[in-house]
Amino acid sequence: MATAKLAAVQHATASKEHSLHDVRLLISEHLDIDARFVTSESHFIYDLGADFLDRIELMIAIEDRFDVEITDDDIEQFQVVGDLISHLARQQNAIGGAKPVP
Repeated sequence: MATAKLAAVQHATASKEHSLHDVRLLISEHLDIDARFVTSESHFIYDLGADFLDRIELMIAIEDRFDVEITDDDIEQFQVVGDLISHLARQQNAIGGAKPVP
């Protein structure tokens, strides 16, 4: 029983890390920057140089990749990459752990 719980926690952690990695790669590809510079603390405007149009296009790509919905109000609330990742985690938990679309 404890082994099953441990496995579930490890899987959830691995999924979260996998999603973080996928989000970082998608951001780096979209903004044409090195993925090493994309962290949870990276500010979209000041650190990554993303203007409003860049962020809208990025959110469309994330919606397509992760099969989630991001509103214009959400986009304005995302100051740092961690804000986006938290939003994705909440949506994935709400719909039962959606996986990235291949």
